[in-house]
Amino acid sequence: MPQFAFAPRSFRLLILSVVLLGFCAVLNAQNPSEPAPPPAAPPSTTARAPSTQEESAKQDPTKSPNAQPPSDNSELVTRDSAATFKVRVNLVLVRVVVRDNQGKVVTNLRREDFQLFDNRKPQAITYFSSETPESQALRPAATITANEESAVTPEEAQIASKKLPQRFVAVMFDDVHMSMQDTTVVRDAATRLFGALAPSDRVAMFSASGQFHLPFTADHDQLAKSLYSLVPRPTAGGPGFRDCPDISYYQADLIQNKSDSQALAIAAEDAVQCAFNGDETKIAQANIMAQSASVRALNLGDQESEYTYRHIEDAIRQLSAMPGQRVMVFVSPGFIPSTLWSEISDLLDRANRSGIVINTIDARGLYTPDLLGDIADPPRDSSRTGGFKSSYRLSAQSAQDQVLAEFAYGTGGTYFHNRNDLDEGLREAVAAPPLSYLLGFSPQNLKVDGRFHGLKVSLTSKQKYSIQARNGYYAPKTIPNPVEAAKQEIREAIFSQEELHDVPVDLQTQFFKKDATSARLSVLTHFDVKSIHFRKEAGRNADILTIATAIFDDNGNFVTGGEKTVQMKLLDTTYNRLSRSGLTLKSSYDVKPGTYMVRLVVRDGEGAQMAARNGAVVIPN
Repeated sequence: MPQFAFAPRSFRLLILSVVLLGFCAVLNAQNPSEPAPPPAAPPSTTARAPSTQEESAKQDPTKSPNAQPPSDNSELVTRDSAATFKVRVNLVLVRVVVRDNQGKVVTNLRREDFQLFDNRKPQAITYFSSETPESQALRPAATITANEESAVTPEEAQIASKKLPQRFVAVMFDDVHMSMQDTTVVRDAATRLFGALAPSDRVAMFSASGQFHLPFTADHDQLAKSLYSLVPRPTAGGPGFRDCPDISYYQADLIQNKSDSQALAIAAEDAVQCAFNGDETKIAQANIMAQSASVRALNLGDQESEYTYRHIEDAIRQLSAMPGQRVMVFVSPGFIPSTLWSEISDLLDRANRSGIVINTIDARGLYTPDLLGDIADPPRDSSRTGGFKSSYRLSAQSAQDQVLAEFAYGTGGTYFHNRNDLDEGLREAVAAPPLSYLLGFSPQNLKVDGRFHGLKVSLTSKQKYSIQARNGYYAPKTIPNPVEAAKQEIREAIFSQEELHDVPVDLQTQFFKKDATSARLSVLTHFDVKSIHFRKEAGRNADILTIATAIFDDNGNFVTGGEKTVQMKLLDTTYNRLSRSGLTLKSSYDVKPGTYMVRLVVRDGEGAQMAARNGAVVIPN
């Protein structure tokens, strides 16, 4: 049958296939194939080292072959990311200005001359530095031009670097609390101030109401014209508005926050007079009205204070992004802090971490206590309560300056008050002190409870010097994430001009003009591998470097920048080679011709060491 004839042939073919497969397996065992290459890393996140010296020269003609990163991608991987510069949160910084009996700044103090107490407990000062205006001066960065027709001489670079801004001044006008008389005097004094500014100064103007703002500029005419926008802008009821009973923010604070029964009784008596025509039988209803009115007055006052704090915070945020000396001048008649002291402490923390000195000026000038209050809006008190409310007005006028003193002394600034020469006060306020000291300590066993800690700074000597320093801080309410804390530390360094030398790093720049309106600016980082703290991991030397670059224009505005993460897992042979040659990495950015400040920060992840460099770069038109 056909099926029986087909079966033997199929069987023979099956046997032959098995023999052939076995023979191939023997051949494969004798000549194993190459392993499949690993999948390539995404080009957007991993920069592979060049495979040949020719490819390397195309990418960076300034690098020598023995200074190249290792070509083994498992040994060194770089990842570029956009600028996400987000300050060391476990370190409490205290800026201190010490003056002698003549008011002159004392300039020869050292770390051991200071004592620092946290809640009366002595603390070890782990960070100490002294800052002067000269210590922040810029130097031209070493620059190589790829096209020689665009070369800049060292003399030209030096001149250009001197034109870059050295001091940034944010002038905050408290138009929420100032009267019309205050704003008129302040406008006149500020106009004369702007005419006397140095060409390298950059000034921005802010208002507590947020209604007008001028970015940092050296255009003095524009600054003067912007002052015409300064007018009183209270957020609560303005002149002529009277509640029944009429309760001030100070009196409302006494009633609601301090449970002052006398202040409540006076408010109730006012309600009897204004709502019930003096009918004392309505005292119960008057008490209810007094409680409600005091709540309204307190909420309105808190709202004005919060509004002011938020715009001060915004000004500090913008000022902290300026690469140089940072001064804030807060011009205000002052206001009642009430229970909002934690907001003030938070603002002082931000200012101190950003190296901002806050000088405050009492817009009232030289004044005497005013029993009748604002002459343009006189009080309408009854004979039964007039005396008490006059005493509240006097107490409020005295308490208004507390917030101004706190901002100034808490950042090492100066508080100008009881003087009518506001123009002279403003001139002195825009300048940073000739020298200030920055003390830092890490609180031991700090509880994460948000409580206030009192600070005191004193000198070990018996000399009677005056000391200006913040008087406390609030403990954190949450435990900071270590990764985020490192990012904040890098940000603190990137927006400063202070140079750090924990890791030996050299900064060099290179630019190539594409055309008349665009150029490619490269920042080259060369650092000493021997100074980096590695850990042994699977027989390799492991560490992660973060290299942050920021480029600022001639007004101090951030133009571009980025972060490069270098993950190193070096074999001993590679480590020995790089220990001799060092390691050079490059980051490139598209910019327009102009004068720029380049700021470079390197952070060693294993040793938590940092290096920071800055320099001026000129790309001619």
